[in-house]
Amino acid sequence: MRILLVEDDDLLGDGIRAGLKLANHAVDWVRDGDAARLALLDHSYQACVLDLGLPKRSGLAVLRELRQRESHLPVLILTARDSSADKIAGLDAGADDYLTKPFDLAELQARLRALMRRASGAATPRLEHAGVVLDPASKRVTRDGQPVALSAREYTVLHDLLTHKNHIRTRSQLEESLYAWGEETGSNTVEVYIHHLRKKLGADFIRTIRGLGYQLGSAN
Repeated sequence: MRILLVEDDDLLGDGIRAGLKLANHAVDWVRDGDAARLALLDHSYQACVLDLGLPKRSGLAVLRELRQRESHLPVLILTARDSSADKIAGLDAGADDYLTKPFDLAELQARLRALMRRASGAATPRLEHAGVVLDPASKRVTRDGQPVALSAREYTVLHDLLTHKNHIRTRSQLEESLYAWGEETGSNTVEVYIHHLRKKLGADFIRTIRGLGYQLGSAN
């Protein structure tokens, strides 16, 4: 999943980005409010981790403008501001969650999983379809109860398709979930990962919708 990280502290931002990438997220990192505003206008994300004390434009201003555009993007505020008044202001401005520094990276990851799960309308953490089960917490995938070994990017494509199981996902949408800024994409990268997933999960598990993209096959 692709996440926007808005954090002006270089050391902290680098650590968060590294941790989220290890959890199979593509991460775009910006360091000020103006850059965050432009990124949110120009790109599609599954979640945003937002500091409040930013140069050029405050985190609250970024958040308020995002909600004024009627965006439902899950936003987690990550800040050193720990007073009740600050928390109330952040949540009332449209944040979905509020985490104060210092923090545990595992907790940040768990909170992001919960936000994205709620945004997708999933009732349980696990994603299931046609005998395939994906557990976002453990990153474990099984087929008919047997473990399936996936690469990080095969896992990301599968997670995207399972999250949007009733929708067709275009190649560009899948690429958006796979790659952050500056990461090179091959001309047939998505097709390669789809091919690998079909070999591991069944030829009919993913359907190609000609001219449109990909969708999970019948659950029967």
